Amino acid sequence: MSAESRFSADSLRTQTAAILQAWGMPEAPARTTAALMVETDLLGVESHGVSMLPQYEAMHASGRLHLAATPRVLRDGPATALLDGDAGLGHAVSAQAMQLAVDKARALGIALVGVRNSHHFGAAGVYARIAQRQGLIGLVTSSAQGILLVPTRAAEPVLGTNPIAFAAPVPEGSRNAAFVLDMATTTAAANRVKVKALRDQPVPAGWVVDGRGEPVTAPQAARAQVFDAPDGGLTPLGGSSDGGSHKGYGLALLAQVLGGTLNGGAFAPLHRQTHGAGEPANVGHSFIAIDPAFFGAPGAFAQDVDAILDVLHATRPAEPARPVLVPGDPEAAQQAERKCLGIPLPAPLLRQIREIAARAGAPDVLGDAPAGAAA
Repeated sequence: MSAESRFSADSLRTQTAAILQAWGMPEAPARTTAALMVETDLLGVESHGVSMLPQYEAMHASGRLHLAATPRVLRDGPATALLDGDAGLGHAVSAQAMQLAVDKARALGIALVGVRNSHHFGAAGVYARIAQRQGLIGLVTSSAQGILLVPTRAAEPVLGTNPIAFAAPVPEGSRNAAFVLDMATTTAAANRVKVKALRDQPVPAGWVVDGRGEPVTAPQAARAQVFDAPDGGLTPLGGSSDGGSHKGYGLALLAQVLGGTLNGGAFAPLHRQTHGAGEPANVGHSFIAIDPAFFGAPGAFAQDVDAILDVLHATRPAEPARPVLVPGDPEAAQQAERKCLGIPLPAPLLRQIREIAARAGAPDVLGDAPAGAAA
């Protein structure tokens, strides 16, 4: 297992924004993007935070990524809107889209804002949380640029990890964390395999299979199977037919249709047949906001959710030392620890980020950054 160092969220935000700006991203979207990436790391979702910088560098170098993107509104209705991401990273346009959905839902009870011509947007859950922090329900789906998921009964990948995220508020001051479900539709996200390889940790059986459907668990071999091999790849959520992988397969297709196809986003296998490797991926995202106040008394929904979470937390555990959790609890625990102690970076990733900063001509903020500083 590789060594790791901890860094404050402030230092990681500054470093990430400096790299993005050095690549040509304007200051405001760079700060928004960096903040969302580091929020992801604070929540413990290491696969979608600053560990994405090497992949973003490769996309930038290939010309697929328009760092100076200027998103624009293509259509704007009372409860709907459609944005064009201008082939840039998806973080800033996605935050804009979810906030627009929240504003529209305040007036009409529910709203859907779609995005086309985007790229990777990090963790879907951070956008659902934008609605949740304002007392609304947030629902997020997205297509993907990668072809990584092996459908049930197939030998080769066809779909992406196509995420689904849902967040619901609880009353302010509740002892419960908000209910936030943030999931890939594969058994594990591709970037979790990447993080296992960075830490030189074995990959659990059932995450990755080869072209014969056999599990691949050695970390470097699993990473190569997912990102480089023409066959095999990630299993749908459920892992196998006996485990219900057809459900994960179906959810991945749902996210493609609702998050990508609805908004004019691409289906990666068809897109690759008609576009060159250096062209934008045209990823699509959908952001739905629902105002519970439209359906009941103000605050009643959050209180009811809170009561449900209380029941779940009070459920007798099978192992006394392992209490029953609800979606959002692990992230809340990670966030509390990492705000106090800092965000851990494996040595290989830290080295990669410093090399990326040097190539970009950005300052090495992490060289003297103290661990465990305030977030």
